[in-house]
Amino acid sequence: MLIDAHCHLDFPDFDTDREAVIERARAMGVAHFVVPGTTRTRWPKVLALGERDDVSVCLGLHPYFMDEHCEGDLAALEAALDEHPQVLAVGECGIDARFADTLDDQWRLFDAQLCLAKVRALPVVIHCVRANDQVAKRLRQLALPAGGLIHAFAGSPEQASKFLDLGFLVGLGGAVTFERAKRLQRAVESLPDDGYVLETDSPDMPLAGHRGERNEPARVAEVCRVVARLRGQDVDRVATDCTATARRLFSC
Repeated sequence: MLIDAHCHLDFPDFDTDREAVIERARAMGVAHFVVPGTTRTRWPKVLALGERDDVSVCLGLHPYFMDEHCEGDLAALEAALDEHPQVLAVGECGIDARFADTLDDQWRLFDAQLCLAKVRALPVVIHCVRANDQVAKRLRQLALPAGGLIHAFAGSPEQASKFLDLGFLVGLGGAVTFERAKRLQRAVESLPDDGYVLETDSPDMPLAGHRGERNEPARVAEVCRVVARLRGQDVDRVATDCTATARRLFSC
């Protein structure tokens, strides 16, 4: 059995065939899906998906959508976390250094969400692009009690080790399938068996050989095969390990 530890099944990309997408994933052995929230306007659809037995949900404010966030969103997030006990983590939140013009606002929003998670002892699902060292430093300062997930990790073995030491897992997705991703592949080889989960970030982050295609949770099975090859382990072993790790993190 597999868990897609990060997929955006609430996105409109799946509005016409969401059930078929889930069934294709099931046919590939994917039995559970973790769906993070990205903007306040999308939370209702995320929460609706969370009513399914095979979906776990998180709520957060994503740094990519800074132009969509507004005053009152943090208060709404705090209220939603208190009103909806089925929300198992704060996120997706974080820092995307590709957008330098909003970095100051990103950090303010990120810090506020980290504090919400700390007070509630919830894990955090973190989007971290070109900011691994800075984010690790902030996490070390805050010492979050429930750790979390560094989603779509693309860093070095040393950066992965820092996150693990802070009580965080790394999420492995489509990036590991590209031949040129040598540094990331070395990181994958170095991880402990309980230090990572598998994900797709559907509908984004297409795998090698699928450029231009909509990504789907079914392809977490392909990610699993690549990770097993890189680690020199049996596919069933990797599936068992990462599923247990995801269940431990998200209590799902």
